[in-house]
Amino acid sequence: MRLDHVSYAVARDSFVSTVQWLGSALGASFTDGGVHPRFGTRNFVLPLAGGTYVEVVTTLDHPAADRALFGRAVAQRAEAGGGWLGWVVGVDDIAPIEARLGRTADDGHRVRPDGFDLRWRQIGVRDLIEDPQLPYFLQWLVDPEEIPSASPRTATRIDGLLISGDPKIVEDFLGTLADHDHPLDETQVTWSDGEETGLVSVEFATANGPIVI
Repeated sequence: MRLDHVSYAVARDSFVSTVQWLGSALGASFTDGGVHPRFGTRNFVLPLAGGTYVEVVTTLDHPAADRALFGRAVAQRAEAGGGWLGWVVGVDDIAPIEARLGRTADDGHRVRPDGFDLRWRQIGVRDLIEDPQLPYFLQWLVDPEEIPSASPRTATRIDGLLISGDPKIVEDFLGTLADHDHPLDETQVTWSDGEETGLVSVEFATANGPIVI
């Protein structure tokens, strides 16, 4: 269990400008991740040092964006003004989490601009929609060298997360799998109280010093 990536959701009309702004702030360029046909979304990604990455995601003008849980989550965050959608936990085997949550993971894929079909399974987006402090879980179904965090071109890394919520609720959601391999072991997490729960900000260590977004 590990921190896989953080996701930033925006409306379609501010998608390109947000990718450019975040890339400038973090001192590195995002790459086109392609389209998620089953979710009605598309993204740009920035691989970071430490085995994580940043995703900027928006919806497509496509029916899947209204049907799929992930498309709905992205649309809701965009409609609220855009910002951090949440944090994502990578696991090697998603089956125990399916058993604990009592439902089946969704299949996801996107074809990168180079033609490679990136495939994964994910679960927990429903819970993220209901309580945005919670992460969702993802299992990659491709070789490790193909996942988005495999080839960072920058020394920028995630140093910390500011989450509005209750750490006990998050710990309970992560379950016993987190006891021996906690996804946030190498990330400083600050918890705050607020009327709305969710990922408030991310602190990055960059060549120009710490950046909080």
